[in-house]
Amino acid sequence: MNPTVALATCAQYPDLSPDDQLLPPALERLGLRPVAARWDDAGVRWESYGAVVLRSCWDYHHRFPAFVRWLHHLESVGARVYNPVPTLRWNMRKTYLRLLEAAGIPVTGTVWATMGSSTTLRDIRRSTGWDAMVVKPTVSASAWETFLMERPDGAEDEERFAALLRDRDLMVQPFLPSIVTEGEISFVFVAGTFSHAVRKRPKPGDFRVQEEHGGTAAREEVGPDLVRQATRALAAAPGPVLYARADAAMVNRNLVITELELVEPMLYFGWDPSAAGRLARALGQALAQP
Repeated sequence: MNPTVALATCAQYPDLSPDDQLLPPALERLGLRPVAARWDDAGVRWESYGAVVLRSCWDYHHRFPAFVRWLHHLESVGARVYNPVPTLRWNMRKTYLRLLEAAGIPVTGTVWATMGSSTTLRDIRRSTGWDAMVVKPTVSASAWETFLMERPDGAEDEERFAALLRDRDLMVQPFLPSIVTEGEISFVFVAGTFSHAVRKRPKPGDFRVQEEHGGTAAREEVGPDLVRQATRALAAAPGPVLYARADAAMVNRNLVITELELVEPMLYFGWDPSAAGRLARALGQALAQP
């Protein structure tokens, strides 16, 4: 077994994000040799590692064509990638929510707006009856280019929507008040098994729960029924995964999946002292397989 592990990251976090820095010691305790490597570093020989694990690749949505080419390169050189490249491709565009819905998973209602189309927010409001709506690109992370439209005839929002739609596909969803009042629950999975959960809340006056937008996170104890509901979303993925995060809001006391993160999710190692060790052991077991 090749014990070297490339932990793929980005230029902003060349030594991994603070939370991901908890993973290398856990890997080393198992005799593995982790190395942080930028995904866009042309000098890295990815095939020389026993595994390539995507972690802090948090700029991929800004450089999407280059990221897609990198994934193709990983396949072409025979690198062992986690999560597998076909799964990453399936998950990179948020249109995977359509597939979750088709599988019977409760997801946030969504209207898909194709790049270059003449769709307007007023059209969407008229067809859906949604009072407040959240707009985001179908390829996005960390609430990038995501905004909330609350006014019935917001001219600035329409202009922003039209400008974004000229360059990319967009998605529009109803605003879920429970995100503000109760927060969003993130369920972390390792090798298909529930690991731990956190509850993320936006700062006062905002709807975005991400830390870079002032959001906060705290460890959350969740019951078996909620875990079961979140696990159903993971089961709809195209194959086994090493790591996953299912984000969900509560609607009428049931989970509604807002995201199923299989590319580069923050896994909140710092919120569970055993979580990094769980992932390290799962990776070690995977590498031991031929």
